[in-house]
Amino acid sequence: MIALLEAHRAGLLGARHWTANIVAGVIVGVVALPLAMAFAIASGVKPEQGLYTAIVAGLAVSLLGGSRVQIAGPTGAFIVILSGIVAQHGVQGLQIATFMAGVILLLFGLARLGGVIKFIPRPVIIGFTSGIGVIIWVGQWKDFFGLAATPVGHFHQKLWTLIQALPSLHLATTAMAVLSLLLVLFSSRLPGMRRVPGPLVALVLATILQALFQFEGVATIGSTFGEIPRELPRVQWLPVTLDRVVELIGPAFAIAMLGAIESLLSAVVADGMAGTRHNSNQELVGQGIANMAAPLFGGIAATGAIARTATNIRNGGNSPIAGVAHCITLVLIILALAPYAANVPLAALAAILFVVAWNMSEARHFLRLLRRAPRADVVILLVTFGLTVFADLVVAVNIGVVLAMLHFLRRMAGSVAVSRQNGSSLEQELAGLLQAHGLARLPDDIMIYQIDGPLFYGAVEAFEQALSDTGGAPAVLVIRLGRVPFIDATGLRTLENLVDAQRAKEGRVVLAEANERVRRKLQRMGLTEKTQGADPSASLERAVGLLIEERGA
Repeated sequence: MIALLEAHRAGLLGARHWTANIVAGVIVGVVALPLAMAFAIASGVKPEQGLYTAIVAGLAVSLLGGSRVQIAGPTGAFIVILSGIVAQHGVQGLQIATFMAGVILLLFGLARLGGVIKFIPRPVIIGFTSGIGVIIWVGQWKDFFGLAATPVGHFHQKLWTLIQALPSLHLATTAMAVLSLLLVLFSSRLPGMRRVPGPLVALVLATILQALFQFEGVATIGSTFGEIPRELPRVQWLPVTLDRVVELIGPAFAIAMLGAIESLLSAVVADGMAGTRHNSNQELVGQGIANMAAPLFGGIAATGAIARTATNIRNGGNSPIAGVAHCITLVLIILALAPYAANVPLAALAAILFVVAWNMSEARHFLRLLRRAPRADVVILLVTFGLTVFADLVVAVNIGVVLAMLHFLRRMAGSVAVSRQNGSSLEQELAGLLQAHGLARLPDDIMIYQIDGPLFYGAVEAFEQALSDTGGAPAVLVIRLGRVPFIDATGLRTLENLVDAQRAKEGRVVLAEANERVRRKLQRMGLTEKTQGADPSASLERAVGLLIEERGA
């Protein structure tokens, strides 16, 4: 259900809830101000584009998303992808790719794929988020230390260039950055400052210092990007052509996948904090609409922001009213305070991103997984992390997911057991049937096998190996499928080959105990006609009874 409608049904849009939500929204808007500008600059676009994104996308997700407390906007996770797209395709290319990503997210939501995306393994998520944290941290050295070097190339090349340039750091810039970093980390410990966001304190104080003393050589928003417009953006239609769509389809999917993962992770965190339950498919729909709308107003890609969502909940936000108030707060800040942003030092924004990078890295969780996780998960974690840092985020996520899937399939295949049943336990199970037909035991030319686990392509080898030694050519093979939850095309083909091989030897295959789902697939494949025995869903006693009766006849 749409978050706004859910909040209405829960009675959270009533007047008594407005004050708490407006206060929470104002606080979140103040927190979002420095972050939106910092993320925009780090992504290779102008700072005001980050603010426009927070306003437009934040409003769309608050009203149309699947979580009533979600706050959306530009996030640190996107920096690596967006900066790469800008470098290769320009800002306009980024906006077209963002719009396309919005369409993809919308289709994901309408196709009800929200639940599927949540199954991306934790080692893959920790691996790429930690990698992004490292990239953001190193990427801010230039502005933090006021370095003249312009790093280019792959990560290791940029890192070496920055290390070589460190001895020539700019003292005033570095001092401003260190002061800002200390304020971000420790300003809340000062008397009366506990509820004031550290990034805002750092931004305001650094801006005042630069405005008063005009430190020479300290780069600011004004000296680098010019003044932030004191107005809201107008709708600008994007020049979308077929050539551009083909050119940007890869980046668009990268934005969509990362946006889906981040937004659903944020929604899950919000559920744990607020006791709510989000609708993952509707959340993707809301994120899709947000990313279609943001570039039309000069914005960039957006997703659910975990830190801002948590801030919203901690300050009493429990409905979309808080998200709307956060957007209105940013609008008022742009209209009233935009001219003063010219003196914001880039070093202060770099310090804020240092803390963002540390939080994104989840270093404690990363090290905990390294020490305690199973070996295969550690390999997946390190491969994803290494590829994110040294290769490409999209490649890292793809390979990480593939490795996790192959590991899962190997474990699933190993859990499938195919065993021949004989001896006293089987005779005890069929005692009534054997006694009714005057038999002391089951005829030697009837062999019964039981499959435990799904009969899919990964488990076919175990099935074939178990059946390869049947002690000659039994007249009848009975396959118990009662513990087979599902069967795929490869499993069906294997059964069909077994039936054909038995018929060539003038033998038979009888299937028993199949659940309704498996029975329908067997019937569609034509195996029910080929086996010519009891219905595949019949009990073992019924299937064996029909065989004995046929022989007696």
